[in-house]
Amino acid sequence: MRVLIAEQEHALYARLLQEAAPDLDVLTSGDSAALSRLASDCSVWLGQPDLMASLLRQGHKPAWLQSTWAGITPLLAHGLPRQYRLTRAVGIFGQVMAEYVLTYLLGHEREVLARLVSQVERKWDGRLNASIQGRKVLIVGVGDIGASIARFLQPFGVELYGIASGAREQAPFVEIAPLADLPRMVAQADYVINLLPNTEQTHDLYNAALFAQFNPQALFINVGRGVSVVDADLVEALKVGHLAGAVIDVCRQEPLPQQHPFWTAWGLLLTGHSAAPTSPRAMVGLFVENLRAYQAEQPLRGEVDFDRGY
Repeated sequence: MRVLIAEQEHALYARLLQEAAPDLDVLTSGDSAALSRLASDCSVWLGQPDLMASLLRQGHKPAWLQSTWAGITPLLAHGLPRQYRLTRAVGIFGQVMAEYVLTYLLGHEREVLARLVSQVERKWDGRLNASIQGRKVLIVGVGDIGASIARFLQPFGVELYGIASGAREQAPFVEIAPLADLPRMVAQADYVINLLPNTEQTHDLYNAALFAQFNPQALFINVGRGVSVVDADLVEALKVGHLAGAVIDVCRQEPLPQQHPFWTAWGLLLTGHSAAPTSPRAMVGLFVENLRAYQAEQPLRGEVDFDRGY
């Protein structure tokens, strides 16, 4: 079977894939014109959605496409074909995303940035901090990554709450509520972690009205999609004290324009879409697992429903 790889790290992916599955004929290139020629002769694609979307626009179409990103927004653009099977990267981001979240929960609780300011000002900072034990953590988007973060945080003694498409019972969460209950849930949370995908229902979800419902001591962490947040409303909410701070990994436009208000917003930390990079080795492992299932006509992990957008 021939497999086309379209990735910035295409050479590394090709080597790892050939090591993991020597029976495959792996085709790849760093040249867009060469990729286009190769795509016409491959029914299985592996790679990043932005490069794959370019091939789709040129009229090429796979039977199955495995994305190396958890998000597949470029492949959902208007006018692109959808008559193929699409799978997104699942099961490989949980640990690294959980480490990211824990870093900023602890950093906020221990007031790390404030202590750094005190040091720069040569002020002895003897303030006492509490623990994250007993803090209420709301995970907005209890999918594969959200569930992994919950399991990771459980030993620290936090109270875990979730938002999903519908209410359900699921360990280790105290409660999982539907999206309509988000205003009620943010009001009681010490930490709000957004993991929602990019869909019509999630655009502009975090607006002035919702931020007004936040616990004023809460930290908001966005590692989902930038389109979920109304940027100006977040900046104003931080300014007037509707929430204590925000850690923003994803933005509507990346890189962020130099004049964007996030650069100077009080209480806002930017982390440059670095929360959970794809591990090529783990991604190749997932792809080979899915490839064997594809060849056996079995269900694929992370298969996308185009109507839902994830």
